[in-house]
Amino acid sequence: MEAPQGEKTLSIVEVRFKNSRKEFFRYPNSMKPHSGQVVITETSHGYDVGTVTLAGSLVGVQMKRKKVAEESEAVGHILRLANTEDIALWQQLREKEAEVQKRARELAIALQLEMKISDVEFQGDGKKATFYYTAADRVDFRQLIKDLAQAFSIRIEMKQIGLRQEASRLGGIGTCGRELCCSTWLTDFRSVSSGAARYQQLSLNPQKLSGQCGRLKCCLNYELDAYRKAIKAFPRPEVKLHTEKGIAVFQKMDIFKQLLWYSYKDDWITWHKIPLEAVLTIIKKNKEKLPVASLEEYIEELPQTDTKLFESAVGQDSLNRFDTPKKKHFKRGKNRNNRKKRYEKPSN
Repeated sequence: MEAPQGEKTLSIVEVRFKNSRKEFFRYPNSMKPHSGQVVITETSHGYDVGTVTLAGSLVGVQMKRKKVAEESEAVGHILRLANTEDIALWQQLREKEAEVQKRARELAIALQLEMKISDVEFQGDGKKATFYYTAADRVDFRQLIKDLAQAFSIRIEMKQIGLRQEASRLGGIGTCGRELCCSTWLTDFRSVSSGAARYQQLSLNPQKLSGQCGRLKCCLNYELDAYRKAIKAFPRPEVKLHTEKGIAVFQKMDIFKQLLWYSYKDDWITWHKIPLEAVLTIIKKNKEKLPVASLEEYIEELPQTDTKLFESAVGQDSLNRFDTPKKKHFKRGKNRNNRKKRYEKPSN
């Protein structure tokens, strides 16, 4: 996208490295990288290889979103575009990472360290490797760094990440059937509490609410604000309805259909479905100490309309139409006997 009139084009692009790691880099005036190009970026020890994911005026919007200033030290420098030799070396290092990760895990187990090495990332020139690990407590990995440096003859850097960051780096498919949000577009990992499931009237089943990281799913926060806004019009669950027939206790609610279910204390099995307006009317009468006969007076039978939004015509045809028709096998035994009787000569 071209910059609007009167605004300068930023000489900064967003570069993505392995998995979801993205950083901002400034490029010289002699080159204009665009999205998809492989570039060589400057590091403290050597260089690294990455792919340009964002260029143009949208980079300024992304920098404001991530609160990165143009003069910040976090903005690096691009040296040049990558050539075929750089890309070939980069691919060789990528293929080597799985073997290095396996060897690093064996060394960590031998030292009895309570940590899990989840990923390994080589620098573009192959002079440095970053080991990402997860651990519940602090780990003294000084001896591990010495063993890794001796085994691979490279610079070693250890970075501890959380379980959500580990899932975003590894990637995968969620229960919804799509790729994980944390590995595709989600950058801000907000804390998710069990209260988000309670607001949305979900069953507190950890197997259904937890993601691949073992924590509560990030998608529980997507519609939480809409539920919080809608639930303000509903009475609190601890509010009881006083009638002449007995005291009614809250059981459950349907926020979008604006329905509530109550049951008498003497009869817990029978639930009464009451609209929200009727419940608010009963609560108002209870405050004014006006008599309420029973809940049955406020029950409204809602019309049930069976509307078919989609109708499949596959079931109308038989699936056997794809099979080859079977040939009819005649019983030859009886025919042979009849033929023999015809040609047999009568005995004298």
